[in-house]
Amino acid sequence: MARDVQITFDCADPAGLAAFWADVLGYRLQDPPAGFASWEQALDALGVPPERRNDASALVDPEGAGPRLFFQRVPEGKQAKNRVHLDVRAAPGLAGDARMAALEAEAARLVALGATRLRRHEPAPPLGAGHLVLTDPEGNEFCLD
Repeated sequence: MARDVQITFDCADPAGLAAFWADVLGYRLQDPPAGFASWEQALDALGVPPERRNDASALVDPEGAGPRLFFQRVPEGKQAKNRVHLDVRAAPGLAGDARMAALEAEAARLVALGATRLRRHEPAPPLGAGHLVLTDPEGNEFCLD
């Protein structure tokens, strides 16, 4: 039996990082609990003080196919290279120069949103199609492939 997974990000600014990844992936903020019109209303009712309202955030795939992304505030900053990272499929079905051009265009869009570009890996047939390595606004590595 396959299991659902959630991808969790430790971060300093859950709302900000969630907004970045929502733009990257086309995800949306998870709806508030049933019976509440907004997260603000739900947090008020739950008695969450204002200084704790950015302790967590969550995104969902609007079509229900992808995993939930959860962002949780932690006190420490990122300290080492990720051992697991996301590959964002930004050029499906493309190869060669067309693929790399599509990846470059998406990288430019994401840099404008706060990503940092690290490096480009050129296509190396037969197995290497080429990809770009970036970081999100908090330094988490991810690839555009």
